[in-house]
Amino acid sequence: MSDAVASGIPDFSDDDRFFMTLALDEARAALASGDIPVGAVVIHEGEVIGRGHNAREALGDPTAHAEMMALTRAAETLGRWRLSGCTLYVTLEPCPMCAGAVLQCRLSRLVFGAFDPRAGCCGSLYDLLSDRRFPVRVAGCGGLLAEEASRLLSDFFLSRRGRPGS
Repeated sequence: MSDAVASGIPDFSDDDRFFMTLALDEARAALASGDIPVGAVVIHEGEVIGRGHNAREALGDPTAHAEMMALTRAAETLGRWRLSGCTLYVTLEPCPMCAGAVLQCRLSRLVFGAFDPRAGCCGSLYDLLSDRRFPVRVAGCGGLLAEEASRLLSDFFLSRRGRPGS
C-alpha cells in the first residue's frame, strides 16, 4: 500500500475536490449510457486535458475504461504519450490494466475515490504504483469523495440485480 493510502490521512486540496466532482460528472454520463458509473479526468497545469467514462457497453470494447479514455484524450491534447506533470482523477481505484497504463504514461499523480477490494491495484488488492520493481513511481492516494462514488456504483448494481442477462 502506498504511503498516502497507508497513512489513512490523504491531504486533499479544494482543487482535488473540484476535479473529482468533474470525474463524478463523467461517472454519471456512463450511468446514463448504461455503463458502470466510473468517470475520470486528467489535469495539466490546472486545466482539464482529458475526460472519459466507462464505455465498454457502448463501444463493445473491453479496454474502454474511464481511465483509458481520459488518458488517451490527454495524450492527444498534449501531442505526446508521456503525461508527466499530469494528475488523473478517477472515481474508482484503477484495475490492473488501468494502473499499468498510469505507470506507462509516466503520470505524476493519481487521485481516486472509492477503493475496489475486488480488482483495485492501487492499494486494495495490490499496489502497482508502489512496486519498486517498476522503474516509474506515481504518487497515488484514494478515498476522495469515496462515499458519493461508492453510492453511484452500489445503486447501479442494485438496479441491475434480477435483470435477465445481468
